[in-house]
Amino acid sequence: MPITKGFRQLVDEASAQITTYSVQDVRQRLADPRVQIVDIRDVRELEREGTVPGCVNAPRGMLEFWVDPASPYYKPVFGEEGKEYILFCGAGWRSALATKALKDMGMTNVAHIDGGFGEWVRQGAPVESYEAHRARRHPPKA
Repeated sequence: MPITKGFRQLVDEASAQITTYSVQDVRQRLADPRVQIVDIRDVRELEREGTVPGCVNAPRGMLEFWVDPASPYYKPVFGEEGKEYILFCGAGWRSALATKALKDMGMTNVAHIDGGFGEWVRQGAPVESYEAHRARRHPPKA
């Protein structure tokens, strides 16, 4: 069966309907408590490349389930009123599609980073190792 709409067209259509921030825009807002950066990459990508400091990881395959309060997989981090959720992936394609999906679910406070983590690294923005990310998210029990 031939593909009638390729990934590029899907990404372009999504991008026309979502908010996209530059790395510089997001970098200036890293300490803003009203912003939650969300890494939607697979854990193997995080282990290999690191991630954005302070982000939460929500794998692309689980995102819609983690965001929906009616889902048995819901994560309360996605229900914080007044927060803007800024997604990123490796190149900005998955995050564009994911941002569009969350908008389709009714979220109005969602955006993504142009160029994804690859652009983040190219511009010399700060990176947190996977080990530091895990330690911050899951501190040892006393």
